[in-house]
Amino acid sequence: MKLVVVESPAKAKTINKYLGKDYEVLASYGHVRDLPAKDGSVRPDEDFAMDWEVDTASRKRLSDIGNALKDADELILATDPDREGEAISWHVLDVLRQKKLVKDKPVSRVVFNAITKNAITEAMKHPRQIDEPLVDAYLARRALDYLVGFTLSPILWRKLPGSRSAGRVQSVALRIVCDRETEIEKFKPVEYWSIAGRLNEKGKSFEARLYSVDGKVSDKLDVRSGADADALKRAIESGRFEVRSVEKKPTRRNPYAPFTTSSLQQDASSRLGFSPNRTMQLAQRLYEDGVITYMRTDGIDMAPEAISAARSAIEKEFGSAYLPPTPRIYQNKAKNAQEAHEAIRPTDMFRHPETVGDLDQRKLYGLIWRRTLASQMRPAEIERTTADIAVNAPGRDIVLRAVGSVVTFAGFLAVYGIAAKEDRGEDDQDDDDRELPALAVGDHPKLEEALIEQHFTQPPPRYTEASLIKKMEELGIGRPSTYAATISVLQERNYVRLEKRALFPEDRGRIVTAFLESFFKKLVEYGFTADLEGKLDQISAGELSWKDVLRDFWTDFTRQADEIKDLRVSQVLDALNDLLADHIFPPKADGSDPRICPNCGTGHLSLKLGKFGAFIGCSNYPECRYTMQLSDAATGGAEKAPGDGILGVDPESGLNVYLKSGRFGPYVQLGDGDEPKRSSLPNGWSPDSLTLEKALLLLALPRAVGLHPETGEPISAGIGRYGPFILHAGKYANLPDVEEVFTVGLNRAVDLLAQKAAGGARFGRGATPIKAIKTFEHDDGAISVRDGRYGPYVNQGKINATLPKSVKPEDVTLEQALELIAERAAKGGGRKPARKAAAKAPAKKAAAKKAPAKKATTKKPAAKKTAKKPSTVEA
Repeated sequence: MKLVVVESPAKAKTINKYLGKDYEVLASYGHVRDLPAKDGSVRPDEDFAMDWEVDTASRKRLSDIGNALKDADELILATDPDREGEAISWHVLDVLRQKKLVKDKPVSRVVFNAITKNAITEAMKHPRQIDEPLVDAYLARRALDYLVGFTLSPILWRKLPGSRSAGRVQSVALRIVCDRETEIEKFKPVEYWSIAGRLNEKGKSFEARLYSVDGKVSDKLDVRSGADADALKRAIESGRFEVRSVEKKPTRRNPYAPFTTSSLQQDASSRLGFSPNRTMQLAQRLYEDGVITYMRTDGIDMAPEAISAARSAIEKEFGSAYLPPTPRIYQNKAKNAQEAHEAIRPTDMFRHPETVGDLDQRKLYGLIWRRTLASQMRPAEIERTTADIAVNAPGRDIVLRAVGSVVTFAGFLAVYGIAAKEDRGEDDQDDDDRELPALAVGDHPKLEEALIEQHFTQPPPRYTEASLIKKMEELGIGRPSTYAATISVLQERNYVRLEKRALFPEDRGRIVTAFLESFFKKLVEYGFTADLEGKLDQISAGELSWKDVLRDFWTDFTRQADEIKDLRVSQVLDALNDLLADHIFPPKADGSDPRICPNCGTGHLSLKLGKFGAFIGCSNYPECRYTMQLSDAATGGAEKAPGDGILGVDPESGLNVYLKSGRFGPYVQLGDGDEPKRSSLPNGWSPDSLTLEKALLLLALPRAVGLHPETGEPISAGIGRYGPFILHAGKYANLPDVEEVFTVGLNRAVDLLAQKAAGGARFGRGATPIKAIKTFEHDDGAISVRDGRYGPYVNQGKINATLPKSVKPEDVTLEQALELIAERAAKGGGRKPARKAAAKAPAKKAAAKKAPAKKATTKKPAAKKTAKKPSTVEA
């Protein structure tokens, strides 16, 4: 019996069916070992020795593989055909050898690009040994990512509180997003006007745009004012039109190459709206079901038999007219072409999308199927017509140009059309796709309307997930298999956010990028990262020693890390203030110093760091307590995040009503100053749909409902931590819907309070907030007044401070709350430490009575390991 090890159980089941009873197929479930998330897992001083750890689930699977190997005659490692797959085979074999289970049994490695019977049986005929250079490249990449993560992240925690992590590829991808945002902020729009005429020839309307004025070809930005545009419009309206030249030029549009990992992610995003992660999940399932070939590849070539099958399918589906005389052969041009794999293609070219999986699988497979067939089809044939039309106006020589095109033979467009304009590359864009009427030199078309329109130049667009992947690929940064994971990590770390398909850098992400550019500039340079990727490829080709690459990198990197360790936080802040000045201190319209504190008028604004991240504060603190979120500061000419801004003016107070994005989500604010009234948006309310009327309703909460008919005490309605509620005499009752807060009447409120009293349950869990949870926004975390078992108290995070009896809960100010919190913190207050102290006391007594118990209870190292685990190492 032969034992075959693959990665996933789905593949194991299918492959076992193809191989028959002489084989047993087991799954490793992906990686079986990894570097422990603690210091010392990679030791540069010991020639980059690496410790590996098997998790609990993998230990059981390795045990099953080991038990099966005892009864097997041969071990066949058949993990995925890429660098990661090679590494998994190496890990499995290494563990089995350590357990002395392999002995003298033959071991071989086989790879197949598709899970079909032919592909698998053919692969079994061509076994090989584990590719050591591929494993070395994996080890180098894993060590680099670990060393960067576990060196940089602790520095970030100390110098930039609130930052989560940094990584070798992750940080460069973040810089790309941040650099684009800086471009947008610095962009100065330029006014220009477009000039055109709507003409008619033989009953058919068409549009001709301004081409030249007085013998000079007109650039798009030449007409800069409305007055100039009006003058040209009047000249066009007074002129007589004559077709001066007509040029017809046949062109061809060649089909696209078959999909690679990155091009599949990009097209699935633009055409189907799938995120890169979703695309890879669906592709994985299609691959494991034997429907497509392996989905992690840089290759764009196809096997000869696949090309032949595609041509047969094209002839059957579309006819021989759509087949080129000879097959199309595609070759890679990527900088970092991965180990040779086929492009992503169907395993059966005659399998139609409607026969595959669920709806999303069908959509993705349909995209792959159509792209594959299109890659072997004839080019589209297009006739492009350009007509120059002279405008004979008094004193002016004006020429309009009309451009149109018509598809004379669809070719590959019959199966794979052009993407939406915003998703095309430069090579895909036409000046005009309209069809013109039949025009001849000497024709005199009639003017229907002269058209002028004001425009402003636009900043470069923000990256989408698809365009960021394309940019990373162009720069040679990262690998196809890690693009989706890298973008997901940036979002999970709250370094970027995704809104309407666009990636916006968060302030936390911009600060991390600025920090790395200031103190680890080389690490986030595009060329350096791409060069390192090239060296990893050379390792996989056996051209470089992986430890030599690590030594060169580590020597320079540790020198930079040692230098930054001695820097004071104030020095770091000075550097960030300078680098981010255009973002956080944009010029004011009146020319005044943007860093002068608007509150005290004498202090200077500067970047400050709190335990939850960065904010803007005054240099005169604590005399001046002015603070501001970074997102509020960065408004000088920069485009704000969607939804941020002024909603309108409160008709009663005359104050502006703002919609803002804070640490705890979107909120509305009335006016400015030290303590403006604020209210968070309740669940279900979108910033995009918020109106001034709705904002004023929120700011008016809590709302008076009326007097209770029995007690005579007031009933109010509000929105709190546990949702919408009504309050009467310190007792709460939930409302089922947010909208009812603004409409609930007295009878309904009394009925809900009676139901609550009959139930006898306390509102929510834990402490009951007083007065609809009186909450203050603060840079170190929200502060709220609550009603506890032993009376009212003030809470911030894990610190609770009892409210003095002389102070009414509803009268507490932010200053009083801060003083109480500070006093309690100075005494070591906080719920978590209190629980630890209470738990330790009995343990000491037990240890005094029975010495061995103390030795057996050694939980300190485990706690240390948990505290250090930063999840900083990227794939």
